[in-house]
Amino acid sequence: MIDIEGVVEEIIFRNEQNGYTVLELSTQGLVVTAVGYMPYVNIGERIKIEGEWVEHPDYGEQIRVLNYETLAPTTLEGIEKFLSSGLIPGIGPITARKIVKKFGVDSLNIIETAPERLKEIKGLSDEKIKRICEAYEMQKGIKEVMVFLQGYGISTAMAIKIYKEYGNNAIEIIKQNPYRLADDIFGIGFKTADKIAENLGVDPHSLYRISSGTRYVLMQYAANGHTYVPKELLKKEAASLLEVSEEEVEDSFVLLVQNEKIHIETFEDNTVGIYYIPYYIAELHTAERLFNMTLMENEDLGLDVQKEIRNFEKETGILLAENQKLAVEEAVKNSVVVITGGPGTGKTTIINCIIRIFEKAGKKVALAAPTGRAAKRITEATGKEAKTIHRLLEYTYSEEEGKGFNKNEKDPLKYDVIIVDEASMVDILLMNALLKAIPIGAKLILVGDADQLPSVGAGNVLRDIIDSGIVKVIRLKEIFRQQKQSLIVVNAHKINNGEYPTYNDKNSDFFFINANTQEDILKTILELVTNRLPKAYGFHPINDIQVLTPMRKGIIGVHNLNLELQKALNPHDKTKAEKIMKEFVFRVGDKVMQIKNNYKIKWKKGEEEGEGVFNGDIGIIQSIDEELQELTVYFDDEKFVNYDFSDLDELNLSYAITVHKSQGSEFPVVIMPITYGPPMLLTRNLLYTAVTRAKKLVILVGQEKYLKFMIDNNRISKRYSGLLSRLKKALLYVN
Repeated sequence: MIDIEGVVEEIIFRNEQNGYTVLELSTQGLVVTAVGYMPYVNIGERIKIEGEWVEHPDYGEQIRVLNYETLAPTTLEGIEKFLSSGLIPGIGPITARKIVKKFGVDSLNIIETAPERLKEIKGLSDEKIKRICEAYEMQKGIKEVMVFLQGYGISTAMAIKIYKEYGNNAIEIIKQNPYRLADDIFGIGFKTADKIAENLGVDPHSLYRISSGTRYVLMQYAANGHTYVPKELLKKEAASLLEVSEEEVEDSFVLLVQNEKIHIETFEDNTVGIYYIPYYIAELHTAERLFNMTLMENEDLGLDVQKEIRNFEKETGILLAENQKLAVEEAVKNSVVVITGGPGTGKTTIINCIIRIFEKAGKKVALAAPTGRAAKRITEATGKEAKTIHRLLEYTYSEEEGKGFNKNEKDPLKYDVIIVDEASMVDILLMNALLKAIPIGAKLILVGDADQLPSVGAGNVLRDIIDSGIVKVIRLKEIFRQQKQSLIVVNAHKINNGEYPTYNDKNSDFFFINANTQEDILKTILELVTNRLPKAYGFHPINDIQVLTPMRKGIIGVHNLNLELQKALNPHDKTKAEKIMKEFVFRVGDKVMQIKNNYKIKWKKGEEEGEGVFNGDIGIIQSIDEELQELTVYFDDEKFVNYDFSDLDELNLSYAITVHKSQGSEFPVVIMPITYGPPMLLTRNLLYTAVTRAKKLVILVGQEKYLKFMIDNNRISKRYSGLLSRLKKALLYVN
């Protein structure tokens, strides 16, 4: 056994997942190679290692590290190397040199105990000094977390996430409840948390472990769209995950009910459903509030609605069909109305007419949509500012109270009419938050296309409201003359009705290109995006064209398509900053998508600031700053968001996205591969949703037999939701 002290000269290799590191250590005039678990050692750091000499067959003599500790660097050179190593965001080589020149061997002490003195260095703003100090403090805490989690495959980036979430109490919190990691930290699954729990001595058959695993399964089902899970299915899934008996899982239900984590409900058909409590509360309150709104007495606007419709027609030159007029009249007459229809059926015209009538009557109208992209689209179509529902409800996040909305039953919205476009995307939690904030006497008008895929979040809210019969529903089926010229619109309705589309007419906007293999499909898509469409139509390959695919894996799955499209559209270039990730590279100019709701992250839009970026938001990488360890994205709704490198697993390349992720968005051009795959992915409503995302051009690439299979396959994935049942009960009560 040997003990050696030295300065880290170079990191030759590091496995970011498990922390295994090969480094060169300068000690007493010699440079030696050391290998072992050293996940958070950086160039310039002084370390003390305990280990043994071993002979590697290829690389010769090296030290196998058994233990190590980090020592504060003591020489000017060592301090400068340490500060410029990238360990502290905000300090690069130039800033490090300035600090060491000014404060010498006292530099680290100044940062730690007298950071205000950093103002003496020219070019360091108060904001930058604050960030340097926070990062310096954080790196010490992260090292402790890394040592504690040694051997669990926790990467450095993940340790940073854990430390940012829990702060200096991280180790204590993990010891108290390791399963919190699976709930709180994006990227850590139950099995990793369970492995830590096992090492901490948690009994595999303890109620504590089983209840944590059961709740995790419930949350996974919620992430896949279900508000509850049938009891027998939950028992089976949880028992399989935990490797315990179904009886033990059922025993854990008692503890979960006592702790108000779950709600158990028996439905009319005697099946038993188990809710994770936030979804039960949201579902119950949504049903109650909708029911109460339908009982509201309707205020007379004091206007002749028929006359106002005629005035609207005269001024806009647009003649409304009878069904459109009916939609406007019902919106004026009822407290809650749903207007549903496919593309080209005049939903936007109806919204414009409704806004005009209510505003003429002196009513305040709010226009909202679930996503920034959808809000931007309806703003352009109406000329009236639309907000995301989160922004309308004044979403907020604080460390003390967590996430929430400033607008709620205590402080409701100051509007008389709330119109929500793309309502099929609204999940049960968001619908509940919206209904909470609607003041007594106000109207809610839900506009959308119920035949599209349901929301990404839990519930099947719009479909359940329509099917319940509790509110007035106007179904728009007529395609208007100007839209009949568009094969996109005509074919969308054909597909929705189970008919095969028409394509490849000259001067058409809907094409099918035959390609027999997945390799040919990929080749054709690349040629279309990079060459044919930009040259023939002038479409921008990144801003105008969106590839949509049903699949995540395989040659024409999202991951591979993104790698190939990035290679073609935004290849490696020495002049462009890059950040290498585990599975791909982020580069300035890349098109990216947020893949989970992040309620804490801050954004800027001009002078306006706020928190929250949401699943499905699309933007372009503007800059990558290695010194600040930060990547900046400019999103479609004109927000700038700075991401710490540790949060980059929340972003994905989005040259290609799944059809599910495209909901609520419109793109000038949609290209979609059509080939074999699991029947649950090759469905009619998935194809319909994809086609209706396109404004100017649809190109399907693949085999016609699979196109026909998709149209014939009218399978709709079942979602476990109790909202429909609750609304029907309310309707029976009224009747």
